Amino acid sequence: MGKFSQRSTEKELMDDLNCSGEELLQTLKELKTINKWLGGNYVTTSGLNKIFKVYPQDSYSVADIGCGGGDMIRVMAEWAKNQKKPVNFTGIDANRNIIDLARVRLTDLPKVSWKVQNVFNPDFSDDKVDISTCTLFTHHFTDSELVGLLTSLRSKSRLGIVINDLHRHWFAFYSIKILTRVFSKSAMVRNDASLSVLRSFSRKDWERILVQAGIKNFSISWHWAFRWQVNIIF
Repeated sequence: MGKFSQRSTEKELMDDLNCSGEELLQTLKELKTINKWLGGNYVTTSGLNKIFKVYPQDSYSVADIGCGGGDMIRVMAEWAKNQKKPVNFTGIDANRNIIDLARVRLTDLPKVSWKVQNVFNPDFSDDKVDISTCTLFTHHFTDSELVGLLTSLRSKSRLGIVINDLHRHWFAFYSIKILTRVFSKSAMVRNDASLSVLRSFSRKDWERILVQAGIKNFSISWHWAFRWQVNIIF
């Protein structure tokens, strides 16, 4: 189908770095539920596990880039605890309102620090971590922006990068469009959920972008429900 042949460049409502208030709270709540229903969280934790196996250490530092309300950090923290792997997390997002919210939501997790930071700022890569993760974050950027983003993440990360994002596919698009139309109370979710699919990736998209960024040691695998795991191990 024509509309799925290439990535959309239409901006999402969530791309507004000043979005806040009840609409943002409802959106984050619904996104957490959607990710839990569709099983996408496993894509990130299994990617971490691959890097842990290649680089066994007593402890790790992980930066979650575009962390939103902190849901994935909580998922990773619970997984790491079950695996008996000590991990210190940093949540990074360019939206101060979201970081303030995440800090409150995860007060029970002591090994998490928070930063309001734009990935394209010159000082982004100054504070090194072992691993950077991006979950449902990379589709917000154009191909050329992603080349710059991957370059920054490679500079910031000592061991590797884990990317968890959507597969651009007609079934995923129409399924999420129907689900959100029926169940969502958030105008932002109803607009952004299906648009996210149009902005997401085919395997060839990822292969092209990674090569352009000069990254050679990567693996791309497909997971339910319509997710790509991109694992980059240095």
